[in-house]
Amino acid sequence: MKILGILGAHRKDGLTAQMLANVLAGVPAPHTTEMIYLEDYDFHPDQVGKRDPVLDQLTDQLLSSDVWVLAAPTYWGGLSGRMKDFLDCMRGRLVRFDHQGGTHPDRFENKHYLSITSCYAGKLENFVAGITDGSFRTIDKIMSAAGVIKINELVLPGTLFMKQVPAAKQAECKRLGSKLVTKPKRDDNTMKRYIELFCMVAVMAFLTMGIQFLFHLIYASDFWLIYASFVLIFFVLLASILHFFTVVKHRRR
Repeated sequence: MKILGILGAHRKDGLTAQMLANVLAGVPAPHTTEMIYLEDYDFHPDQVGKRDPVLDQLTDQLLSSDVWVLAAPTYWGGLSGRMKDFLDCMRGRLVRFDHQGGTHPDRFENKHYLSITSCYAGKLENFVAGITDGSFRTIDKIMSAAGVIKINELVLPGTLFMKQVPAAKQAECKRLGSKLVTKPKRDDNTMKRYIELFCMVAVMAFLTMGIQFLFHLIYASDFWLIYASFVLIFFVLLASILHFFTVVKHRRR
């Protein structure tokens, strides 16, 4: 298996680069690693009838890899310009377009990725305000459109006066790197789990209100109306909370 690191940062030896290096160092043999520093490549968008040769080279490297590690710092609450420029230029290669302009996964479908970012904001500020969420959302949106499966994400906050990645974070990077060779399969059971959740809420609500009815806390004439409204409201609130903590809320510390 081949792990490809893609660094979109101003410095090749900066903190984001150090995190990427530690992730790649954690990949066990006989699996191989390679790193692309985007500043070394003068790529441009493809033109009609003329493909960019540098993008051809980068595309070949992406195709020959099983897992991508996308590493870029967060500037102004968003993904660094070089990484965003790379992903923009690769748009026509990451997906295919239908006649209405809709995007569909193409030749990169079912590959896997890990995303890495860093920011000046401290741990508490990033945890509360989600400074790095924009970077992760940009990567996730593009990778999802390309059919690339997410493994995990890493963030390093509080980098303003930091010179070196802390030992604990280095260990975390290496630990995640060692797990990249055991890629998870895509989970396509989301709808099934929401249906199961609804059934569980409905059963528990019925039992709860049944007990209330036995103790004359609610009346038979109002039972089914209260029951239906309770199940729907409770399910929507619970599903929203679960969706936030499992999908929307990114790693922030």
